[in-house]
Amino acid sequence: MIGRECVDEEGWVTRETFRRTLAVYQILPGPEAHELCVYFGRIRGGRRGGLLAGLGFMAPGFVLMLALSILYVHAGLDERFAELFYGLQAAVAALVALAVVRFARRFFTSPLLAVLGVVAFAATLAGAGFLAVLAVAGVLHWAWRARPGSPVPSVAPWLLVGAVSLPLAGDILVEGLKVGLVTFGGAYTSVPLLQEGAVDHHHWLTQDQFLDGLALSGVLPAPLIIFSTFVGYLAGGLSGALIMTVAVFAPAFFFPTFLHDRLVAVADDTRMHAFLDGVTAAVVGLIAAVTVDIVDAAVTDVFSALLAIAAFVLLLRWEGKLAILAVVLGCGALGAAAQLTFL
Repeated sequence: MIGRECVDEEGWVTRETFRRTLAVYQILPGPEAHELCVYFGRIRGGRRGGLLAGLGFMAPGFVLMLALSILYVHAGLDERFAELFYGLQAAVAALVALAVVRFARRFFTSPLLAVLGVVAFAATLAGAGFLAVLAVAGVLHWAWRARPGSPVPSVAPWLLVGAVSLPLAGDILVEGLKVGLVTFGGAYTSVPLLQEGAVDHHHWLTQDQFLDGLALSGVLPAPLIIFSTFVGYLAGGLSGALIMTVAVFAPAFFFPTFLHDRLVAVADDTRMHAFLDGVTAAVVGLIAAVTVDIVDAAVTDVFSALLAIAAFVLLLRWEGKLAILAVVLGCGALGAAAQLTFL
């Protein structure tokens, strides 16, 4: 949609420039669609234009998710619509499992990357921290591909993030920045990062609540990463939602606004390609490990298992614009009907 409107209809850049810009943001952290909006806004209206374009992209989803989060907590959506969430969670399990399959196809371009993904999966299940897993995978793949004497990419900042104990607002800010700075290849890579920080480490919400947030984001006209607003709200109310959302999207504002030219140079650096390839392979392993937890929590009986399998098959074969919305809502409706009749 961005390419059609900004390139084909408005003619702001050439198709070749668009492809190269997209490639830059696909190998860097952050939601690339949001970064492209900021990039085009900056082209048309300078830094103010970039800010407004980015806000225009994220604001509708933020408002909708914030409203649902408030209703979820204060109106007891999870209790009033428990039958609906039964099916929605099964659909979420299928969504995340499908992401693992698609990412593996996209990122496992060599046997070594597949091995790194499997090792990352096992290490995560064994309790290894995700930042260490990503950094080690990146360095190992760089070391395998690098020429003798090549400098090692600096990974110290990634290892140090989150080492400081802060009050709640600071913790939410740090978790949000982790997601914004270490999310590669699409919004689904934010799932394991937020799960480890918000559910496993800080215990701001339960696994079921985390799944409910993912399910709600799946039916909104917004990028999936907006479920971070839900996580922030359950962690710290309105201020928590604002802090988490700002932290997650801040890098996606900053990179295209201030560092675009340098990022192009980074994208052309083959040493960084090798490092980032290793990181993205490990991300597939992280998502796979999270999928195990999600399936365990969402699939509670035979019928929910059948719903998850059906959703997975449908989403694998159907890639239309409304596919996710239709499948998620369909699973919710079928699950509710089953709960109210024979389960």
